[in-house]
Amino acid sequence: MGRARLLLSDFIVSFMWVWSGVLVKILVYKYFSFGHQPHGEIVKCAFSIMNMFFFAFLAKITKGGAYNPLTVLSGAISGDFSNFLYCVGARIPVQVLGSIYGVKLIIDTIPEAGSGPRLNVDIHRGALTEGLLTFAIVFISLGLATKIPGSFFMKTWISSVSKLTLHILGSDLTGGCMNPASVMGWAYARRDHITKEHILVYWLAPIEATLLAVWTFKLLVRPAKEKSKSA
Repeated sequence: MGRARLLLSDFIVSFMWVWSGVLVKILVYKYFSFGHQPHGEIVKCAFSIMNMFFFAFLAKITKGGAYNPLTVLSGAISGDFSNFLYCVGARIPVQVLGSIYGVKLIIDTIPEAGSGPRLNVDIHRGALTEGLLTFAIVFISLGLATKIPGSFFMKTWISSVSKLTLHILGSDLTGGCMNPASVMGWAYARRDHITKEHILVYWLAPIEATLLAVWTFKLLVRPAKEKSKSA
């Protein structure tokens, strides 16, 4: 029952996540009429950070509900094999489904919402961009979990600002997504979810970067912890 509730939480949170990004843009650009001026972008960033705090709170009250497969994967790599199979075989597909249904409802309800992130560079630069962004955010997340284990506000603040910064850096190239499920929702709506560009840039590159970040973090951090214990 605990795992079933977690799957339901993943579906709902993933559904809400794709909606939240659209609602933030509509709120800033349509209802507040800020446009793309500097002060409009600042307001959008402020709302984006508040939005990430809200989803961090949701993850806390649902005891792990997530909207990003990379978050689930980075934790599953270090766990036992049965948990790894559960995450890869159940949680990640449910997150993808939640994103797909969320995007479908967005398109039916708010057609002017757009068509989601697109690759604006060649496939190799796109894969490198998403890979580097993913490596950075996974490494930061692992560091926050290790160095600041109990401070919800501080961890969420650093994580939110880091994600927003990385998103801005990659937004003109790949959308700066770092979330295969969310991109899959939009790509499925456009019917280009099985193209080589989508699979390589938004799935393979982030997954490989997540694996590399976890292994690199273990390599750099564990020896220091073991050394301090032996001392």
